[in-house]
Amino acid sequence: MRVAVLGLGEAGSLFAADLARSGDEVHGYDPARLADIDGVKRHETGPAAVIGCTLVLAATPGSQAGVVLELVAPHLQEGAIYADLSTGSPSLKHQLSEVAAAAGASYADVALMSAVPGRGLSTPALASGSGAVEYARLLNARGGNVEVVGEKAGEAAARKLLRSVVMKGLAALLIESTEAAARYGQSDWFWSHLVDQLGSIDEVWMERLLFATATHAGRRLEEMEAARDLLAELGVPATMTGAVIDQYRRLLEHGMPGCSGS
Repeated sequence: MRVAVLGLGEAGSLFAADLARSGDEVHGYDPARLADIDGVKRHETGPAAVIGCTLVLAATPGSQAGVVLELVAPHLQEGAIYADLSTGSPSLKHQLSEVAAAAGASYADVALMSAVPGRGLSTPALASGSGAVEYARLLNARGGNVEVVGEKAGEAAARKLLRSVVMKGLAALLIESTEAAARYGQSDWFWSHLVDQLGSIDEVWMERLLFATATHAGRRLEEMEAARDLLAELGVPATMTGAVIDQYRRLLEHGMPGCSGS
């Protein structure tokens, strides 16, 4: 199979290398001066890389996804699969699928659900869109781990972004809280405590955390206001803590939104 990989950064380079090792004819493009990849023919432009390719993997930043597709669309082979691995909104993915369709290509909205280093093609991924089924078939036959989640472009992206609210939000909370713990001189205790607490997460724990919040929102609001005051005393910007306070105030005013557990 002739494949093009647009964007040869961390993810793209690993996908390209794995595809080349599987025996595919791999063509690549990246505007940056990056190290050569065994078995991958580099091109000076994106359009040159995609000519005659059955599968095109676009591993670009989300902010560049539209620009890249518009650039290469006139050069896509009829019936090619354009797999967009960037992170973007469902509405953006839908727009890109229409651009691909107008060029005679099918579109796969691909959401990578784990870090690519150490996994390459076997990175767990979700796919949706007109080209999702065939993309999954091709990648899984080469050691991929792709699950098709819908026929509409954007369905895979939406699932990833829903998770991102938690995972990226949790990372920001950890940054804010561990900075405060360090300034208070309790880094070691706090880290061990977090590992113990977060390591015990299961479905029961999650449901208790979610639904007990509605019952005890008033008390928890006061607790978080006290936490905000502590951070202020320590000189730590309470960005995430302030957002939590706003959420609890919303709960008290409007009640629990339409959340559900299992």
